Amino acid sequence: MIDAASRLIAEGRGERASIQEITDRADVGFGSFYNHFESKEQLFRTASEELLERWGQLIDRACEGMTDPAQVFAVSYRISGRLGWTHPELARFLVGVGLDILDSTLGLAPRARRDIEAGQAAGRFAAANVEVALSAAAGGLLGLLRLCATPAYRIRPEEVDDLTRAVLRMLGVAADEAVRLVAQPLPDVESLLP
Repeated sequence: MIDAASRLIAEGRGERASIQEITDRADVGFGSFYNHFESKEQLFRTASEELLERWGQLIDRACEGMTDPAQVFAVSYRISGRLGWTHPELARFLVGVGLDILDSTLGLAPRARRDIEAGQAAGRFAAANVEVALSAAAGGLLGLLRLCATPAYRIRPEEVDDLTRAVLRMLGVAADEAVRLVAQPLPDVESLLP
């Protein structure tokens, strides 16, 4: 049922889907829904949290061994920005969740917050307000993923790097350093999947 709910959110139908539609997609009986969840809202909250946490763990694996918080942030942002091509269903899911993602205690937002705070503590980021920086970074990412899902815009993966450089600059990273950070090769995401 969680996978079915995730797909419905990715399609932008999470709130409008009936319990019958959810159980049909999950190929389970209607009555079994209430054996696992008290409400449709609880199912969608659980599905959102699980999907975000799985992706957050993948990003943690991608950044394993990195000690520079600016590098961690750049790699995380570039991988997440490429979801429109590498994992379009997850990208649609994130766009469907929208800026509510910032309220999640699991997944991408708490990790981005952690990385921005680590960058501040290390003197790598000059952004004074973590929440404003996080909101701006998330808004840019969600906007880009939304454009990726719209064929008329013809967004290219290289534009993720342009956005990443801009976000790093917003965080206070010097222009030449932002270019250097974004030029580094990315880990192979597929090899990190469990």
